[in-house]
Amino acid sequence: MRNLLGEAEALQRKLVQHRRYLHENAETHNDLPIASAYVKDQLTRMGYDPQDVSKCGVTALAGKAEGKTFLLRADMDALPIVEETEFSFRSQNGNMHACGHDMHTAMLLGAAQLLKDHEAELTGRVKLMFQPAEETMAGAAAMMEAGVLKNPAVDAAFMIHVIAGIPIPTGSVIIPPPVKAASAGSDWFKITVHGKGGHGASPEKALDPLIVLSQICLSLQTINAREVAPGEQIVLTVGQMHGGNTSNVIPESAFLSGSIRTFGSETRAFVRERVRQIAEGVATTFRVTAEVEFEKSCPSFVIDATLQKQISAFSGELLGQEKLVPMERVFGVSRLPGSEDFAAVSERVPSMMVMLTAGSPTEGFAYPPHHPKTAFNEEALALGAALYANAAIEWLNS
Repeated sequence: MRNLLGEAEALQRKLVQHRRYLHENAETHNDLPIASAYVKDQLTRMGYDPQDVSKCGVTALAGKAEGKTFLLRADMDALPIVEETEFSFRSQNGNMHACGHDMHTAMLLGAAQLLKDHEAELTGRVKLMFQPAEETMAGAAAMMEAGVLKNPAVDAAFMIHVIAGIPIPTGSVIIPPPVKAASAGSDWFKITVHGKGGHGASPEKALDPLIVLSQICLSLQTINAREVAPGEQIVLTVGQMHGGNTSNVIPESAFLSGSIRTFGSETRAFVRERVRQIAEGVATTFRVTAEVEFEKSCPSFVIDATLQKQISAFSGELLGQEKLVPMERVFGVSRLPGSEDFAAVSERVPSMMVMLTAGSPTEGFAYPPHHPKTAFNEEALALGAALYANAAIEWLNS
């Protein structure tokens, strides 16, 4: 009888090495030459034949050609944050693994070793997906376009995300309900107003884009306040506004950019269209033009009901039912405002995600993800590796 948890714990020292190497060499977006090379080297050492998929994405296969294919995904990219921890392995290149993607990659490398050790038991294939550019919402879609869900065709998919800074002990598995929008869809937008520059002493001879941009910024907030039902949450944030170079010159143009978080495709489409209409309408009122661009986007994560039930059962058998915590009990809601670009995969194949706790405030991990001082409890690494491998083995065998 296999003991995946015990086998994963025996790999803990190696998993820590993986994680710390990746953490120290944090890279962002699609520019992950160090991480992708490291992953390919480690997979090759295990006996895999890793393949490049899109820019810096890596895949590998375990198991037999017959039967179905189960996909396991880990993201590898970091954030452009200057790290403020005191760890000996802290990143010093201006980037930081402040969202735990180094943990995810190390856990999936551990799962890869477990799956290779138990390859003879697999009644199908496991596809390992090491993905870039999750934080910029570009990696999953790019790997899908490059064929990650084909050859062999993927039948179901699973991902883990670690979380720290919440009052839940390390090693708990937060289970989302089977809903069509477990995470928010996200759209990044940019609005550029083209006016007519001029001297600050003669505003009547100019068309001031800064005034118009300010009106647009305020008007966008009415979408949430007056155009969306109270029970249908949206978040529209303007994160930056830029225009002009000095105090006595009206600039030719100015821009703002921000993000929209929505749940469900209908609300998402409505809000995107209203952003465009408001920007162009306000601009017309003031005799200027507005150009609206949607730069990056991803949909909401669809939790497949059958897979949710299966992964919950597999995880409970592995770790104990007491380690499973419903998402509503932790956060008070059945859907989270954060976004996850693996949602693009969830629209194509039955998918499931869980959150693995990796450090609570009482354990000394007080900072949340995306904070320059955030830290994760490395004791979660073996648990994550076992969760990944166990889910794949049990799903194929079921």
